Amino acid sequence: MSARDQFGQIFRFALVGGVNTGTFYGLYLLMHPWMPYFAAYTAAFLLAMVGSFFMNTYFTYRTRPTWKKFFLFPLTNITNYVIQSAGLYALVAWAGMDTRIAPLVAAVAAIPFTYLLSRKILLPGAAGTTSPDAARGSSTADLERGVANHS
Repeated sequence: MSARDQFGQIFRFALVGGVNTGTFYGLYLLMHPWMPYFAAYTAAFLLAMVGSFFMNTYFTYRTRPTWKKFFLFPLTNITNYVIQSAGLYALVAWAGMDTRIAPLVAAVAAIPFTYLLSRKILLPGAAGTTSPDAARGSSTADLERGVANHS
């Protein structure tokens, strides 16, 4: 992958991240009055994660979504969730930050980790050289492995 292609991918990831963060934050603010802040945070996080999966497969990495990728994708978000949750708790409990602002601040710290992990899951073999699967195209490789593609 050329430096230009990689820069484009990082730019698309940042764009998707911005849209996803806005979606998450909007959902959080909608649910926050009706439930405890941490429950609203978790529900918004899970809903936004589904949207993030599809935006990242189609737009960021330009690959087809599969059930295997869909079920592996939450692994990228576990790290994100842990970092954001710890940050959210620390910002609210220890720093006294407003519970409406703290999730947005905590989300910033998790961005680099999420990018690296999502790239590894959604583009297997992307850590340098192009894998044979990527060279043949994800749909062919997935069919060969017996993973059904669902568009």
